[in-house]
Amino acid sequence: MARAIWKGAISFGLVHIPVSLNTAVRSERVDFDWLDKRSMEPVGYKRVNKVTGKDIDKEHIVKGVEYEKGRYVVISEEEIRKARPEATQTIDIFSFVDAGDIPLQQFDTPYYLSPNRRGGKVYALLRETLHSTGKVALATVVLHTRQHLALLRPLEDALVLITLRWPEEVRGLDTLELDKSVTETKVDKRELDMARRLVEDMSGQWTPDEYHDAFRQTILDLVEEKASKGKIETVDKGEGATAEKGADIIDLTELLKRSLGGKTKAKKPAAKRPRKAS
Repeated sequence: MARAIWKGAISFGLVHIPVSLNTAVRSERVDFDWLDKRSMEPVGYKRVNKVTGKDIDKEHIVKGVEYEKGRYVVISEEEIRKARPEATQTIDIFSFVDAGDIPLQQFDTPYYLSPNRRGGKVYALLRETLHSTGKVALATVVLHTRQHLALLRPLEDALVLITLRWPEEVRGLDTLELDKSVTETKVDKRELDMARRLVEDMSGQWTPDEYHDAFRQTILDLVEEKASKGKIETVDKGEGATAEKGADIIDLTELLKRSLGGKTKAKKPAAKRPRKAS
């Protein structure tokens, strides 16, 4: 079973559902680390002044945001710390919307949610409510010091949280500059019928076990082949781990009554981001 990367609670109205957040995807790319071929020691990125080409000490490096081309505003580490969202242990639901309302280009990273501390019943209630209404929950959550816009939706017996890109991070379709050959073309019925038949002839079932990254597999096979011949070098590396806290739950029926009576609603997130001057 995958280890939880975050523990806290889903919150809407006065209801809290203690949950664990688990990664739903994993990177299967081949990572190539830099090594010094003379000693087989790791090689890191050097801090270099791009104008002089000289090395620069960490104490002389500051962070700046480009305000105009070639002109920067320097932001201190203290100012950056103050600007970061306060770390919380809640997934704060502020609205429910139709599942089809959110464009696919807004979707970012999926996570699985599992109930904690006797939270199974209210977890199932939220799942079934979303399923029966065709709604998804919009929420905010802070992960790794960054606030995310997210949605919660049912998936079979579970709930899934998908982080969303902020609206200003998504380019509009107008950036494609599609001309009239695309937007005003009238498709010939005969061509459309043939295209449909081709799609039908090539249609099949979703069989993910049959799909593989050929490049990754070729590299891994090469690694296995070289390792079997004793071509292995030893490189020292260090690792670490962290742990986080959870949340409690109280009587569900009473909380639902109080939530409906008070019509408690979380505030929508402020999604503004600094923009460069034109």
